[in-house]
Amino acid sequence: MEIHRADERFRTANEWLDSRHSFSFGPHYDPANVGFGFLLAHNDETVAPGTGFGTHPHQDLEIVTWVLRGALAHRDSQGNSGEVHPGLAQRMSAGSGIQHSEWNDGPDPVHYVQMWVRPDRLDLSPSYEQAELDLTTGELVPVASGLAKHATTTAIRLNQRSAGLSVARLTPGAAITLPAAPYLHLFVTAGTANLENAGDLGTADAVRLTGSDGERVTAGAAGTELLIWEMLDRT
Repeated sequence: MEIHRADERFRTANEWLDSRHSFSFGPHYDPANVGFGFLLAHNDETVAPGTGFGTHPHQDLEIVTWVLRGALAHRDSQGNSGEVHPGLAQRMSAGSGIQHSEWNDGPDPVHYVQMWVRPDRLDLSPSYEQAELDLTTGELVPVASGLAKHATTTAIRLNQRSAGLSVARLTPGAAITLPAAPYLHLFVTAGTANLENAGDLGTADAVRLTGSDGERVTAGAAGTELLIWEMLDRT
C-alpha cells in the first residue's frame, strides 16, 4: 500500500492551466513512477474560462474524463462533440489515431480528472462514448470498464478487459468495501475518508494497493467522492 498525498504530485502550472500529475507526464519524469497497473496517466486539471487544449493527436489510448466542477467541451476528428459535466462520464478510444480539443467555454474554471489506460489491442477504430450516472446509491458505480463482471452494469465500455473504473459518492460516515484486485488505485475527488490500514485521506490524496484484499473505506464528516480503478494482472 502506497499513500500519495495531494501536494506530492508533479505540477504543471501557467496562466490558464493548473495540472497535477500522479505519474510521470510531459516534462516530469521519474523512472520509478511511470504508471500503475494499466494506468498511464491520472491528471487532476483546472482550466481557466475561455481557454483549453487546442486540437492535438492521440493514438492507442483509452481516455476517460470525469468532471468535478464546471463543463468541458469536447470536439474530435471523428465528428463527435459534447459537453462533459459533473455526473457524466466520457470515454474516447484514440485507437489508430484521433485529434481532439478540450475547451472551457464557460464563465468559471472547469476542474476535472483525466485518466489514460492502455487498450487491449493497438490500431482499434477510434470511438467516443459518454453517459450520465446515478450516484445516489451509496455504492460503487461502474463508470468505464472492460472487466467481465461489469459487462451488464458499466455505463461505458472500456477497450481493456483487465481494467475498470468505478465511482462512489458517500454520505458522512457511510462505508464501502473496496474490490479485491491485483492492482487498485483509489483517488479522493472530494471530502475526506478513512481507509482501513491506511488512516485518513484528504481531497486529492491517492492510494495504490497491490494485492488489495477488500479493505473498508469510510467517508469523513462532510462525505466523500472516490474514483476507484480495479485492475487485473498484466498477463
